[in-house]
Amino acid sequence: MNKKCYIVGAGDNSGTNFTKRKNEYVIAADGGLATLEKLGIQPDFILGDFDSLGYVPDGKNIEVHKVEKDDTDMMLSVERAVESGYNEIEIFGGTGGRIDHTVANFQTMLWASKQNVKIKMTDKNHVYFMITNDTLEIKGKDGADLSVFAFGGDAKGVTIKGGKYQAENVTLTMDNPTAVSNSFIGEKVRISVESGSLLVIAAK
Repeated sequence: MNKKCYIVGAGDNSGTNFTKRKNEYVIAADGGLATLEKLGIQPDFILGDFDSLGYVPDGKNIEVHKVEKDDTDMMLSVERAVESGYNEIEIFGGTGGRIDHTVANFQTMLWASKQNVKIKMTDKNHVYFMITNDTLEIKGKDGADLSVFAFGGDAKGVTIKGGKYQAENVTLTMDNPTAVSNSFIGEKVRISVESGSLLVIAAK
């Protein structure tokens, strides 16, 4: 049974749009609290060092961390979601602003994917997926861009079907962007990897 958690961070939240349903969990990571307040969504948990928010909020279910720490607020939030039994995570506010934090969030997604968690990150223009030894089926607008990258090491046994360009049992490496700039052609695209991890970026 899938248990879904939304995590809202302090990045670009112009594409943040979701409705919390019964049994779904929402974590505000630092400045993501301000976005949730604007959306009228009450988070179930608030976490961070609150340097982005600018103040430490009051109330229950708040976890305050020091600014000088090893993990990012997003990593701590994803870890908490996984430890709490959530096996499906969607991140908002994870891109835009500092590129180093965007890369850090991709690394965070990789960690979650290796824990057998379905994870994606959404912003105004793109949806980002991370899969490990798994298969992903997605549908996009006809002509929308779709790119696939090996992440965290070589990805072996990669198959891409249903896009403009097909691939069958190929190896993608970290030092060659072989599968960049594919596109949707009006049908579902099926992407699978037998060994390794893939970062999939789909334009909306």
